Amino acid sequence: SCMLPGFDPSNSIPLHNPKSQEPVTLDFLDAELENDIKVQIRKKMIDGESGDRTFRTLIKSQDERYIDKGSRTYTWTAVNGTDYSLALVLPPYSFYYIKATIDEALIQAKFTETLKLDRFDEFGYTFLAPRDYCTPVKITDNNTDFLLNFNEFIDRHTPKSPLCNDMVMRVLLDAGFTSDLVQEHWSKQDPEGITARFVATDGGITRVYPRSAGYYWTENPETYEDSFYKRSLDNENYVFTAPFFNRSSEEDGIMVSKAVKITVGGKLLKPAVVGVKINISNWLENFTRTTTKNECKGELCGCEKNSMHVDCVILDDGGFLLMSNRDEYIQEIGKFFGEIDPGLMRNLINMSLYAFNKSYDYQSVCDPEEEPRQGAGLRSAYVPTIADLLQLGWWASAAAWSILQQLFLGLTFPHFLGAVEVEEEDFSAIPSKQSCITVQTQYFFENEDKSFSGILDCINCSRLFHAEKISNTNLVFIISDSKQMCPYCDAKPLMQAEKPDEGPNPCEMVQQPRYRKGPDVCFDEDAAEDSRDCGGVSGLSPSIWSMVGIQLILLWLSSGSRHGQL
Repeated sequence: SCMLPGFDPSNSIPLHNPKSQEPVTLDFLDAELENDIKVQIRKKMIDGESGDRTFRTLIKSQDERYIDKGSRTYTWTAVNGTDYSLALVLPPYSFYYIKATIDEALIQAKFTETLKLDRFDEFGYTFLAPRDYCTPVKITDNNTDFLLNFNEFIDRHTPKSPLCNDMVMRVLLDAGFTSDLVQEHWSKQDPEGITARFVATDGGITRVYPRSAGYYWTENPETYEDSFYKRSLDNENYVFTAPFFNRSSEEDGIMVSKAVKITVGGKLLKPAVVGVKINISNWLENFTRTTTKNECKGELCGCEKNSMHVDCVILDDGGFLLMSNRDEYIQEIGKFFGEIDPGLMRNLINMSLYAFNKSYDYQSVCDPEEEPRQGAGLRSAYVPTIADLLQLGWWASAAAWSILQQLFLGLTFPHFLGAVEVEEEDFSAIPSKQSCITVQTQYFFENEDKSFSGILDCINCSRLFHAEKISNTNLVFIISDSKQMCPYCDAKPLMQAEKPDEGPNPCEMVQQPRYRKGPDVCFDEDAAEDSRDCGGVSGLSPSIWSMVGIQLILLWLSSGSRHGQL
């Protein structure tokens, strides 16, 4: 679920960026992925109307690498007595929630015991989402400390303490059924090639089994901040997630997850996500064995390891590499395929296997740009233009005064305009990061078609390829003529990574201006205010001869001071 903050009449969202000290204000359509329906909702909110709308929309993943298509219900209304509107956005599986009731103290104690750190060998490494369960239990960044503090408080008091809320009972309920899952099923199985099994719940429990796998668990303890968790809720298939390319893939493995879906009284609930992590080496062995013909004597025997004739890859719906029959590609698992085989990836986009969405992130932080250091010289002189010199009003400005003073003094004392040493500047106050705009590109399956075939034309050669989506997953299997046999294809990398940008083109934005509405009443309006004299000083026009006379007097005084020193 998502609560959008207040919108002012221009439909801007005041936000705080925890990564930077600079405040950020966003338009509603910049905070989300824009479509025509959201444009209509935005206008209604600006006009102070109320309503609701359910529709399918593009949803950016938490890690901002993927795009999903999901249903969302928007409900909005004006805030009485203000110029603001509020909107609540919910997916269909969040309309209802489980309210746990555990009355028996023995069951409460039994479920609480499964959360103890000394029981991790038995129940798996356990993480607790950092939420306000009980007032005295302060949220900390260290999840082990937070879990210890939570356990100590529950041991000293009871889950029904008036200092706790209903979320405690939900945590204990989830602790109970996840511990049963570990004891009754996982502990009795040891599937080959599986490095970890895990379950993450709506109530805030994450268990990773065996305990040793928990030491390498890098996901957020807050389940709703996990990309794999939310993507699993929005997809009916098994969701494969590529490890980040700059992480150790041997430790991470390939994550596969799926949401647990139940219906109670006709009400849809998705209370948990379960999954595994697959060992890459084992998966490569199974992949090669499955896609290679047995007792083959011809040139093409399928996806043989390091074949000179055929490249075989598995990509996820974001275009990231998950498997290949080439050793050099295995080292690049988790990398965007457009950087590995740009020509083939561009063809997959052109034939509508993949589509992409570009959006701007206005809350990004970047390294501050280094400005060229100023050399020695005059730092305060303003050089007027010819147009400035022709306007008598310019001579009355502070800039003219500075120019005249330095000009007259420079004629008499040339050294006066000499270069000065620049003081060493203090850069300690420069922030290590600053707010900036970045452009993001996410790829996704454009349609529901299963099979794609084509020819990649290159210089003096061509490559046949065929792509097939794997049922009940977010994967696509691609087999093609080897890139090594036709190296003269498009080699310019197709990048997906986020990068700094100046933002959208203002000339293009004015072609489709967004609806705006100013306030009905000025915030600081005062009926007693008299603004007739505002800006009156700009009409002052002193005589040019008086200005020249003042400059001559200053010159004479400066000359006398100079002779006195001699």
